[in-house]
Amino acid sequence: MILMQVNGISKAFGADEILSNIKLEVKENDRIALVGRNGAGKSTLLKIMAGELTYDSGELFKPKDLSLGYLSQHTALDSNLTIWDEMLGVFSELVSKEEEIRKLENQMADTASLTETAYQKLLHDYDQLQQVYQQSGGYTYEADIKAVLTGLHFQDYDYSTPITELSGGQKTRLALGKLLLTKPQLLILDEPTNHLDIDTLGWLENYLVSYPGAVVIVSHDRYFLDKTVSIVYEISRHRTKKYHGSYSKFLDQKALDYEKDLKEFEKQQSEIKKLEDFVQRNIVRASTTKRAQSRRKQLEKIERLDRPQGDESSASFSFQINRRSGNDVLKIDQLAFGYGDATENIFEDVKLHVNRGERIALVGPNGVGKTTLLKAIMGKLTPNGGNIQIGTNVQIGYYDQEQANLTSSKTVLLELWDEYPTENEKDIRTILGNFLFSGDDVLKPVSALSGGEKARLALAKLMMQKANLLILDEPTNHLDIDSKEVLEAALLDFPGTIVFVSHDRYFINKITDQVAEMQRDGITIYLGDYDYYIEKKEEEAELKRLQQTEEVFKKADQRKRDFKMEKQLQSQRRKKERRIQELETIIEQYELEIEKLEEKMTGPEVYQDHEKALALTEETSNLKQKVEGFMEEWTALQEEA
Repeated sequence: MILMQVNGISKAFGADEILSNIKLEVKENDRIALVGRNGAGKSTLLKIMAGELTYDSGELFKPKDLSLGYLSQHTALDSNLTIWDEMLGVFSELVSKEEEIRKLENQMADTASLTETAYQKLLHDYDQLQQVYQQSGGYTYEADIKAVLTGLHFQDYDYSTPITELSGGQKTRLALGKLLLTKPQLLILDEPTNHLDIDTLGWLENYLVSYPGAVVIVSHDRYFLDKTVSIVYEISRHRTKKYHGSYSKFLDQKALDYEKDLKEFEKQQSEIKKLEDFVQRNIVRASTTKRAQSRRKQLEKIERLDRPQGDESSASFSFQINRRSGNDVLKIDQLAFGYGDATENIFEDVKLHVNRGERIALVGPNGVGKTTLLKAIMGKLTPNGGNIQIGTNVQIGYYDQEQANLTSSKTVLLELWDEYPTENEKDIRTILGNFLFSGDDVLKPVSALSGGEKARLALAKLMMQKANLLILDEPTNHLDIDSKEVLEAALLDFPGTIVFVSHDRYFINKITDQVAEMQRDGITIYLGDYDYYIEKKEEEAELKRLQQTEEVFKKADQRKRDFKMEKQLQSQRRKKERRIQELETIIEQYELEIEKLEEKMTGPEVYQDHEKALALTEETSNLKQKVEGFMEEWTALQEEA
């Protein structure tokens, strides 16, 4: 079933054409990516699809009852409710039904005031309402809310926390979570991976893969696109082209299509030239003029191919160094950091040894202190403990994700030229041109630049430093995919050392030879790229699961052994208790006999008869010895019991 069809849509802002004759189709369960350069019109097309923006021409078809959810790049929850109450609002109808069910239950409990007919009607209404409630997810919606909040890393938060107390990034994540809980038939997401750490990205990937509706995504996260989409629409030069497969397959197919189109164009050009040459040579000769006229008609009928345009212009740059550093570039030992009077440090016992030429990716959950560590290395923050040692001849170049090193009031040209006043203006303009600032673009104020343009300007300044140690904090933020690929190529050829923080797993895979996983109590090094790191983490998790399973079996075996031992002990206790009772009975009988004998011995017929007295005395003595033996056994059994 087709959920939406975009047919020939065009859109312009004033004289600037953004989209032209756009064609796109969304079917049930489609997983679609929209890709293209910054400014290509991806977000504009999503807004048109979501009904938030009008279009100039063309048609958009969708069913009247289509449920559609849209997440823009800058969506953040603006609410006075708590985290839980805001999420619960998605299920307000179910909450109402739950209240109705409780009311019916209370009415049914009051059977004395109900006639049989009224009671049967209540039962019928109750049964129907329960079925609707169950089919609508009434018994699972609270679990769904908790699953989404956990996936988006809110599991450690008190759900009664007011949303007004959260950061902008947290509000954005909550907006995404609320949208996912609504489960519309068509989910439109514009840069949903912003503000997500790597663990959360993995959760979102799995969620979208199993999502019950269709999904259309704009994202610059290539790893994320590879995991989630099966159709790619590229927007280039105001138009769309459709490709089937993952993002990586799209890249391969696009390259093959270009080669094929170029060969077909060149082949046609060769055929046209041959025909034109034949016509030119033979049109004036009487013997060949008819053949030449036939070739001319053939030329006129040819539907001429346009030369394939290939990729649009990309930034072009490389990183060089002023001088080579020593082998030991950076040593961090037992570093700890905490803000102000905080009782706990953000991190502690951090150790890291960086050698020349290494490329180390610093990863870990949001809030663990990755950016803080980079700022401590740069001397922008003072640690609470430990030490940082910079090696010999090390010159550091720092890329700040917040781009605080840019001056808003300056123009693009002066932002670079003021840093390097001895350079010629022509050379500065050439460098800026390599970063796609051409013509009057260099006269724009920095404050008027987009996020992507500011990122390219910051990279231009970094390149000019010619530092041999690059400290990069989220260098791919705000860059489109093509700019990311240019940055990757430049860093791969860089002759120095790189330590960087990034959530872009594709970028990490390309650049790194070591992954440093940061925790609050230290750093663990994995000698490989991101895929290797994930593989080792899965192995560790599997080993932990096996150990836990083994522990469970050991405990179960121990419980079995304990059970058998307890059974044996109980059996032995019962035997002892029975023997104690037997001994008490025997002792009591013997004591009665001794008492009778002693009483008999007091009679005159016995104590006057020496032989009788002696016989009774011996019998009494024997009985007393037996009682004494039984008493010793009884005492020992009592102590054991």
